[in-house]
Amino acid sequence: MRTHVALLRGINVGGSGKVPMAELRRLLGEEFDDVATYIASGNVVLSTDRDDGTVATTVAEVLRTGFAVPRPVVVLGRDEYAAAVDANPFPQVTEPKELHAVFRAAPPGDDERARIDAAVAAERAKGGAGEAAVVGRVVYLHLPGGIGRSELGARLSARTRAADEGGTARNWATVLKLRDLLG
Repeated sequence: MRTHVALLRGINVGGSGKVPMAELRRLLGEEFDDVATYIASGNVVLSTDRDDGTVATTVAEVLRTGFAVPRPVVVLGRDEYAAAVDANPFPQVTEPKELHAVFRAAPPGDDERARIDAAVAAERAKGGAGEAAVVGRVVYLHLPGGIGRSELGARLSARTRAADEGGTARNWATVLKLRDLLG
């Protein structure tokens, strides 16, 4: 059996997408083994023999039927998730709230990469220090003021999520905690 992380987009954020974690664990436990959640923002670790795509479809179906919350789900196996953590292009950043990873269902295409580059160039032109880098299907954001105050962060997180309806951002503290939960 393989261990996976399922990242649910827009769960328990801003008063919408209400999903009680105990009930989510119970319903997912009917489909998967070793189900655990981390904080209430849609982070699930589980075990199954199913492939990532089937896991994502099943988790999305549980959200839709069990909670009337249709949301995209991004799933990565333990090895792919660990590789994404190791591929962090900003290892010098030690403050977790300044580093975010936007996990996507698919790698950004050429048009999306061009929009990311343009957003970073606009950040530079305004004297901002934010940075973005794409590695595989993860967009890493170094936002020295934090995501809440960053024009670059707002622009990129909205664009990268909208591009494939499956991207979801996590701060680096959450990224590392999920890696630890994957074992």
